[in-house]
Amino acid sequence: MSTLSSSINRLSSINRLSVRRIWRLSRAEFTLFWRNKTAVVTALVLPAAMVGVYAFYAQSNESLTGNMSVSVYILTGIVVFVLLFVVYYNLVTAYVARREELMLKRLRTGEARDGEILAAGAMPAVVVALAQIAVAVGVGGPLLDLPGPVNAVVLLVGLVGGIVAFVLLAAASTAFTKNVEFAQISTLPVLMICTFGSGALIPFSALPDAAAAVLRFVPLAPVVDLLQLGWVGGPDGVGFAEAFGQARRPVAILVGWIVVGWLAVRRWFRWEPRRS
Repeated sequence: MSTLSSSINRLSSINRLSVRRIWRLSRAEFTLFWRNKTAVVTALVLPAAMVGVYAFYAQSNESLTGNMSVSVYILTGIVVFVLLFVVYYNLVTAYVARREELMLKRLRTGEARDGEILAAGAMPAVVVALAQIAVAVGVGGPLLDLPGPVNAVVLLVGLVGGIVAFVLLAAASTAFTKNVEFAQISTLPVLMICTFGSGALIPFSALPDAAAAVLRFVPLAPVVDLLQLGWVGGPDGVGFAEAFGQARRPVAILVGWIVVGWLAVRRWFRWEPRRS
């Protein structure tokens, strides 16, 4: 009994130390983030501008939304662009910048573990993303006359799972991003495929069945499915209990991408510049 108690206390102490290390590193990352005007503009201004264009597109093409209300379609678009630009794109540039400045290499010589370093580096993007989504829902909800979520659990699974997946994909994308300037090119395939192939811009109901079946495996597609399913019960408008059943497939795909991202980071993430 005493051995079990001591083991639990040891694990608790390790967890507290890990949280403290992540918090200390995160504070430094927040300072660097706010000093980088390009990152701030990309995180705060670009998604808002893209959402404005997206909202105009959605209202001009209401027939594309099918049974989904335009307001839910717009809300999904807000989350999509926040994940792509605030989380994914900003994190690729941040990780690459820290790598090229040898900051990641120096941090590894200290007490912080690899996971703690990556988590701390992601913290500014994740906090800004969550804040933007909270403001969008809190302010945009009444303006768009949004209903309450049908299944908040499914909604949160989609949001949290999407953030985790795109943090890992951002870290993995640094393997083929040689410098910060090249990030504009290296991130383009993921940005384009996720924008046009996730069901956020063109719903799967408007596509041939074969194309929709393939595109459902795009990294952002399960996030879109879970967000719409959790908010209004998806295109079929299912209830609370039915939403859990329909969420199984997108959750499985999303978990698959999280595993792929984690394995890719372990295999290819570089902690210092490549010397050719």
